Amino acid sequence: MRTAIDTSALLSIFNAEPEAKKWLDLLVRARREGQLIICDVVYSELAPAFENEPAIQTALGKMGISFEPTSPAAAWRAGMSFRAYRDAGGPRKSLIPDFLIAAHAKTHADGLAAVDRGYLRSYFSDLLLLAP
Repeated sequence: MRTAIDTSALLSIFNAEPEAKKWLDLLVRARREGQLIICDVVYSELAPAFENEPAIQTALGKMGISFEPTSPAAAWRAGMSFRAYRDAGGPRKSLIPDFLIAAHAKTHADGLAAVDRGYLRSYFSDLLLLAP
């Protein structure tokens, strides 16, 4: 099983937030079952938490997390899902990174380790969500 990881799960771990151990345990279990991946959006959102690129590469490597860029199919899915969100009256105009992360997970993985802020179940209902 391939598991994509959302930025919030990794920042919880890297910032030693209260839920960090639960997220880490979840990712350890997921790693035993298969590959852990992040997309370009997650990598970009993580970058400010590190001093330099080798530092982020080292941290991700220690966790067994691979980088997998967003494919055109995933980008298309994100755009169409975001359009459906806006057509349904979704108020946020800058939610596209979250839709890209979810579409990347749906296209390139079997599940997504993430906190559901409501839109995942609504616009990616067939995406397996993993949370502590």
